[in-house]
Amino acid sequence: MAELHHECGIAAIYHLESPTPSPLATPHGPNQVSRLMPRMLLDLQNRGQLAAGFTTYNPERDKILDTHKQIGTVIEAFRLNHQAKAESVMREYAGRAAIGHVRYATCGSNDRSHAQPFQRYHGRKWKWFSIAFNGQLANFAELRDHLLTREEYHLTRNVDTEVISHYLSYELRHDDRPDLFEVFRNLSEKFDGAYNLVFLNAMGEMVVLRDPKGFRPLCYAIDGPLFAAASESVALANLGFQNIKDLEPGSMILIRDNTIRIDRFARRKGFSHCFFEWIYFANVASTIDGRSVYLSRAALGRELAVQEHKLGRVTLDDDTIVVPVPDTGKAAADAMAYELGVPSVEGLMRNRYVGRTFIEGVNRADRVRMKYTPLREVLAGKRVLLIEDTIVRSTTLKSLLHHIRERGGAKEIHVRVACPPIVAPCFYGIDMSTIQELFAPRFMRGDQPTIAEQEAMAKELGADSLFYLPLEAVARCIGLPESQLCRACLTGLYPTEAGSRLHQLALIQRSGATNNGRTYELRAAATGCGEP
Repeated sequence: MAELHHECGIAAIYHLESPTPSPLATPHGPNQVSRLMPRMLLDLQNRGQLAAGFTTYNPERDKILDTHKQIGTVIEAFRLNHQAKAESVMREYAGRAAIGHVRYATCGSNDRSHAQPFQRYHGRKWKWFSIAFNGQLANFAELRDHLLTREEYHLTRNVDTEVISHYLSYELRHDDRPDLFEVFRNLSEKFDGAYNLVFLNAMGEMVVLRDPKGFRPLCYAIDGPLFAAASESVALANLGFQNIKDLEPGSMILIRDNTIRIDRFARRKGFSHCFFEWIYFANVASTIDGRSVYLSRAALGRELAVQEHKLGRVTLDDDTIVVPVPDTGKAAADAMAYELGVPSVEGLMRNRYVGRTFIEGVNRADRVRMKYTPLREVLAGKRVLLIEDTIVRSTTLKSLLHHIRERGGAKEIHVRVACPPIVAPCFYGIDMSTIQELFAPRFMRGDQPTIAEQEAMAKELGADSLFYLPLEAVARCIGLPESQLCRACLTGLYPTEAGSRLHQLALIQRSGATNNGRTYELRAAATGCGEP
């Protein structure tokens, strides 16, 4: 749903020294392979629309590392709709290697200083680096407070990436050029949570790593001397790479001295792939950890059809239609409609030309009106099975249902959710950090919603009925064992220690024992935690 957002996407590209350039490189040659980065970030735009940027490496210029970043979409940040200005940016920042980032913030301000990558200048080239980050550290408060109270650091931004940058700088403090595998191995013992990183220094060394639990997706590909990595496979496939591989959790890619090394940097801690990647966040054209996003969403739709037959509460006749909430509900809606033998139609049109920046500050009802147009010609007098990927806070959905009924003229609206109820916060990179903001816990008394509780939810939303996907269906539809998925927001069972502690704090917040606020930003003292 439009009310749920993700913490960012990352990408990296590097053309190694070679007598034969990769055919996938641009016609401008290996020294300007950085020109491919905006194209990669466009394919990751679904992961963040607030800011975009890249850092490039070019040893022939005074600024060996140089960073361009701006608020806005990739097109806005790189001026892609203005050919001369885009070309100027590409020439100024041309390099043989680059790391890139698209941002949606779960914390921090929406200004340029919070856009990534973050660059740290230093006179010694291997201490001069830039990093971009995807995820969220569950023990952020402890790490931050350790820096502020024990090491006398100063933070200019209250965000994970700056804290990571300081811890990384500390690991690089010695006089000898370090083993970067050892550097990030040491950091892995301090960090708890989701952290995919891309790193580039002024020696031309690049690091791409995935945290030991594998919360967020990360893949890579190699074509001769050309290396690339990205949060999603679609960004690599659209460059022409054929053999795209998922980076194993706890593994790291190091490009150093014109060679590529792939190895573990952290001990195994069990996989915890975020199930939301398949249900909502990822580009439908991507494949994550060997599982197609599209096929997973289609399986969710077939599962909804099975449950609909069991319920038998909605008349399936010529007046019944299936309507997806665009865009992430479409694959599930089409599959469900096929199984039920009723048409799947686009009764809601999404205005793709209204940018996120433009609608910030607009009230919820007007925001929905601007983004979605109910088609009265399709909806009037119909019994609508509305397929939603998930319900988090419900405010957007409630307004949308009102518009479908009043503007669209639907006679009945039955909401079917291709996800179980969200009952607990996420501390690993999704912007829902308190129980109070969630919809389902206001109604549920047990682990799963009863028919009566779902009827109460439907009444609150203004729907004729509501039904959630059962919990056990998630792993089945994705095709991975439950033990390899993070489903903490569905179960309240967290795969890391810091996540479990934050959940206990969130429960205390809900009871009114503490002030409200983003749980993961509260001081470590409140969680009873020690040093990181």
